[in-house]
Amino acid sequence: MKLIIPMAGQGKRMRPHTLTTPKPLLPIAGKPIVERLVEEIREVCQEKITTIGFIIGEFGKAVEENLRKIAQNIGAEAKLYYQKEAFGTAHAVLCAEEILVGRVIIAFADTLFKANFTLDTAQQGSIWVKEVDNPASFGVVNLNKNRTISDFVEKPKNFVSNLAIIGIYYFGEGQVLKRAIHDLIHKNFKGNGEYQLTDVLENMKNGGIKFVTQEVEEWLDCGNKEATVNTNKRFLDFIKDESHLIAPTAQVNNSVIIPPVYIGENVAISNTVLGPYVSVGNNSRIHDSRIQNSIIQEQSAISNANLKNSMLGSYVNFVGKSVDVSIGDYNSLVG
Repeated sequence: MKLIIPMAGQGKRMRPHTLTTPKPLLPIAGKPIVERLVEEIREVCQEKITTIGFIIGEFGKAVEENLRKIAQNIGAEAKLYYQKEAFGTAHAVLCAEEILVGRVIIAFADTLFKANFTLDTAQQGSIWVKEVDNPASFGVVNLNKNRTISDFVEKPKNFVSNLAIIGIYYFGEGQVLKRAIHDLIHKNFKGNGEYQLTDVLENMKNGGIKFVTQEVEEWLDCGNKEATVNTNKRFLDFIKDESHLIAPTAQVNNSVIIPPVYIGENVAISNTVLGPYVSVGNNSRIHDSRIQNSIIQEQSAISNANLKNSMLGSYVNFVGKSVDVSIGDYNSLVG
């Protein structure tokens, strides 16, 4: 099984956090979003993921090494492909055409999920979906009597279905998908000015490929600060019984820790009430504060703060009082 993860986008809705860190590398409960995604996909696969193709921008050597380690952690080989211009989701997938052979999963790195199914690799293709209350905001699928997909509809103005596409797809034959993308680009067929994967899927369906759905239990967004903080909360709930959530090198003095929390390596916490639902990155320092439902990244220093529903980047120096902030990397704020 091969896994392709397009992640070259600029993450504009997550600024200022994505000015220095690609959005898929932002932490959720102590691990990058993309690492959480890889782990969840591995859990639903019957067979080993042998290769992960990361489609990236010019993110730098440190990010590339991090991605290689994420693949290595599950016993897979990492291959890096560069998307220099944003020509759409179909174009992004084609950047990894070298590995579009055999069984392939495509997973866009701005969403996480929890599922209780095993991927059915006997199907020609499957689209991962979740029932939503507001289908007009999403791409949705409609099913026929045989429970195969009859239509792909992008943000329907009138009700078609409440099964929203979450951005993860399985293809039994990657080479068929590759040919379909090449055909779309050769015909210069664009939706909203870009080569869209949903148009490729529609053409494949019309050409006789049968797609089914696999429905996830929970679909978690990382599109903006509020959604990312909430996703951090949900993942801490999912993993709250794991033993490694507080690193052995963390120092907690005269403080109250209200689980679930994640506390990284060499974190120092004093005279503080921390939690619930807080993630603290490696080497951060917190004292004389009250923090809940927040993400604090690495190497940050926080004092005399009252934070909730907040997200602080790396190398932040925060002194003062606030209740809801979003501060990017390398900032100082004294209140």
